[in-house]
Amino acid sequence: MSFSMYDVTIPVLIRGLTVLSGYIDKAATYAADNKFDPSVLVNARLAPDMSSLAGQVQRASDTSKGAIARLTGATMPGFPDTETTLDELKQRIEKTIGLLKAVKPQDLDGSESKPIELKFGKLAKTFRGDEYVTKFLLPNFFFHITTAHDILRHNGLKIGKLDYLGSFN
Repeated sequence: MSFSMYDVTIPVLIRGLTVLSGYIDKAATYAADNKFDPSVLVNARLAPDMSSLAGQVQRASDTSKGAIARLTGATMPGFPDTETTLDELKQRIEKTIGLLKAVKPQDLDGSESKPIELKFGKLAKTFRGDEYVTKFLLPNFFFHITTAHDILRHNGLKIGKLDYLGSFN
C-alpha cells in the first residue's frame, strides 16, 4: 500500500498542531500554578534573533495553510499575526486545524507532480509537489513545533519527548 499526498500532509499537520495546542494548555496551567503572567511565555524566545512562542505558533499555522494552498490551488484565509495571549494562540491553532480537516483526499490527487515555487528573499526554488512536502513543508513545520517545545521547556514547563510525539490513539 502506498501513501498518498493526503496521508503525508493532512493527518501529520493536524497531529503536530494538536500537540502544539496541548502545549498551550500546559503553558496556561503552568503560568497559573506558578502565579506569573502567561504573556511571559507568549513572548519568550530562545535567542534574540528567533521568533517568540507566538511567532512559532503563527509560523506553524501559516506553514500548514500555505502548503495546502500551494498543493491544491485553494485560497486559504490569512490570519493577522496579532495574537498576544495563550487563548488567542490556541484559537489560531484550532482555526488552522478546522481548515485542514476540510481538505479531502481527492483535493490532493495529482499534487505530487505539481510544480511548487517558493520565493523567500533571495531564495527561489521550484519543487515537485512530493519534494516540496518532504524537503520543505514537513521539516519547516516540525522546526516550528520543536522550537515552541524548546521555548516552553527552557522556561520551566515539564514537557518531554512523549509530549512532543503526542497520542498514539
